[in-house]
Amino acid sequence: MARVHNFNPGPAALPLPVLEEVQAELLDYAGEGLSVMEMSHRSAMYKPIYEEAEATLRRVLAIPDDYDVLFLSGGATLEFAAVAMNLMRTGRAGYVVSGNFSKKAYEEGAKYGEALCIATSEDTDYDRIPEVGDLSGSGLDYVHICQNNTIFGTMWQRLPKTGDVPLVADVSSCFLSMPLDVERYGVIYAGAQKNAGPAGVAVIIVRHDLIAQGPALPICPTYLDWRLQALQGSMLNTPNTWGIYVCGKVFKWVEEMGGLEAMEARNRKKASLLYDAIDRSGLFHGTALPRDRSISNVTFTTDIPELDREFVSEAARAGLVGLGGHRLVGGMRASIYNAVPKASVERLVGLMEEFEELHAGTSATE
Repeated sequence: MARVHNFNPGPAALPLPVLEEVQAELLDYAGEGLSVMEMSHRSAMYKPIYEEAEATLRRVLAIPDDYDVLFLSGGATLEFAAVAMNLMRTGRAGYVVSGNFSKKAYEEGAKYGEALCIATSEDTDYDRIPEVGDLSGSGLDYVHICQNNTIFGTMWQRLPKTGDVPLVADVSSCFLSMPLDVERYGVIYAGAQKNAGPAGVAVIIVRHDLIAQGPALPICPTYLDWRLQALQGSMLNTPNTWGIYVCGKVFKWVEEMGGLEAMEARNRKKASLLYDAIDRSGLFHGTALPRDRSISNVTFTTDIPELDREFVSEAARAGLVGLGGHRLVGGMRASIYNAVPKASVERLVGLMEEFEELHAGTSATE
């Protein structure tokens, strides 16, 4: 059976070479006579798998030695609570609300202290990244952003100035799609299921002094205490061994493809191809402000819900899956992560042109 063009937002497309390698090793990993899924997480067989995954990620992202790398379960959503319980030591933190997940993080943070909404674009249906002033010297425990908004198709083009205030970023849907200056952040975290591996793994990169300077809040569950997890190498309990193994292979694939600079160049070409098609269309139009458009998630619509649904159905019949917009906004969304080839985007553009020709003269104002 031919593989489809996969535009799912997460779980999302995985690199075909990674899938083939995993398939080949499924029953017998490296001649050990068992699958990685069957290995003890503390065994001599599994330890090199974990260590290589971390070492490869450190190389790919150029992570400084004074940052800890954790591979935990629960995805990024569980980290909304972990961020506050590990870092809100004076009980006051700032949040920029630029979409659904940043709002959820803000609401979660408010359970553990004073969460200040520094800026929001909710009043314009999250079609942009809100303007944020210089937050240096604000006395906040941290400033939290969602760097790429999967649902609304927006992305921070410049990070906010926070000075001595740690910047905490949920980078789930732009993780590994471009270089990140890790030292600009106090904490970077991401759900793996968009660009880094299968669902069920969260990657947390935290500056060591932020967790070494004191304990997490007393209310913090042991599992979510980053300091304890770092001391135990992410193995306070049994981690998602299989997920970490696959993530390690994805990290290696990114490295072999030329690293994050090469990934960004590929992704920007794909995004430009699709945005150019949207901008010249008389039927489709983008929903994100052009200055803040994401290179990971491209959102667009015809402004006619019935026509949007027809397009998504036609696309699925043509082997292009995952194009339905999130239930909160409708329309269409093409998630064009690292593993989505340019050929898939070209096929999508071709289908859009065919669909527009079929519906020539149709508009939401008629």
